[in-house]
Amino acid sequence: MSEAAVNNVHYRNVNENPCNMCMPMGGILALKGIEKSMVIVHGSQGCSTYMRRHIAEHFNEPVDVGSSSLNEKGTIYGGEKNLRQALDNIIKVYHPGIIGIVTTCLAETIGEDIERITGQYLIDKEMEGFPIITASTPGYGGSHFEGYFFTLKRVIMQLAEATSKNNKINIIIPNISPADIRELKRILEQMKIEYVLCPDLSDTLDRPFLPSYTKMSENGTKLADIRGMGGGVATIQMGVTINDTLSPGKYLEDQFGVPLYNIPIPIGVENTDLFINTLVEITGRDVPESLKNERGRLLDGMVDSHKYNFSGRVVVFGEPEIVYSVTKTCLENGVFPAVIATGSQVGKLSELVTEALGDGIEDSKILIETDFAQILATSQKAKVNIAIGPSDGRYLTEKGDIPLVRLGFPIHDRVGGQRLLSLGYTGTMMLLDRITNTLLENKYKSYRSSMYEKYYQKP
Repeated sequence: MSEAAVNNVHYRNVNENPCNMCMPMGGILALKGIEKSMVIVHGSQGCSTYMRRHIAEHFNEPVDVGSSSLNEKGTIYGGEKNLRQALDNIIKVYHPGIIGIVTTCLAETIGEDIERITGQYLIDKEMEGFPIITASTPGYGGSHFEGYFFTLKRVIMQLAEATSKNNKINIIIPNISPADIRELKRILEQMKIEYVLCPDLSDTLDRPFLPSYTKMSENGTKLADIRGMGGGVATIQMGVTINDTLSPGKYLEDQFGVPLYNIPIPIGVENTDLFINTLVEITGRDVPESLKNERGRLLDGMVDSHKYNFSGRVVVFGEPEIVYSVTKTCLENGVFPAVIATGSQVGKLSELVTEALGDGIEDSKILIETDFAQILATSQKAKVNIAIGPSDGRYLTEKGDIPLVRLGFPIHDRVGGQRLLSLGYTGTMMLLDRITNTLLENKYKSYRSSMYEKYYQKP
């Protein structure tokens, strides 16, 4: 990394208003995309309540999450009894096909060995073979982004098997919206590609309304498909910012020899082209005319909006994978990323963004493990006039009058966060329209008064 790049990367030691959520939150999101999955948070009741509410408010869906409800006694003497009781209750009420257990700061601080506890529980209940996924996810161990990938890797480590080769491509995705997941599946189906998409919460956290309510959705990534991922023809993982210790695709490559193609989220022309070309490389299939037409419409839309976007100086914040893809999309469209920020610990983001910015890195700031107080102060110095990220960034609007384009997780102050489409050629066009129209709205609400003050007011 160049000296200019090093000088423009900043780390935050103390967080006042964090730009992330805790690790078990991400673990729950990963597990909610698995068929007939139920989650237990091993920790206090308050932790699971906070996470249930946070997820339910974004997806506008009921979100069931169990808790071992650790109290003072369990903290001192150990929480094994509580966890076993929670497992009994979850199995009795929900009849799940798989249970995921994530831990909180409290359980990890007292040193709970959840793998031993669950292993002994299955023996005692004569349930050997029933899948219980354990993931150590203390809040101090990372953000919800790290928790998501760590838990997803644990799912694949505990379920994937050495099987005969199949024709399916494993598609491992980060925390993107159900609308984005459906668009991803539409593209794959247009190209007539067999795939296993993991995790798939497009119908588990964005379910259709039905006359009768069921506690658990029948959808999500099938357990049988996850078991067969070791025989996949290849793995496409949208995880360029994560290191190998968090990478499910790297595990499949090392353990089963499944070739890994690590690419960004297909937002923007270049990233979507890379995704499509990777599919072509793996399968040898032709790109259908319908996708070529969608790409052409995106290029036409870029031409339409470029004359407005040159005035944009943006702060992009949120989960590293989305931040990187959106940063590249802004660069394609003339919106300069003046500030790039994440509350996560992932180190590859700064290197990737530095490479994408090129000489522009000297006029840009990269904030790692940051909070909104630092993001606001840096954005104001950089004369930012638009922000892109989750709704927690409304702080930037309230305190700094910077308009916000909502994208990612969570979105709590608007309806429809789960339906926001930003992926692929079509989704990129919709995202670009949102960005351009936000710039235009901000311009037109004040340009007459500012022109009057500049040119017509008497000194």
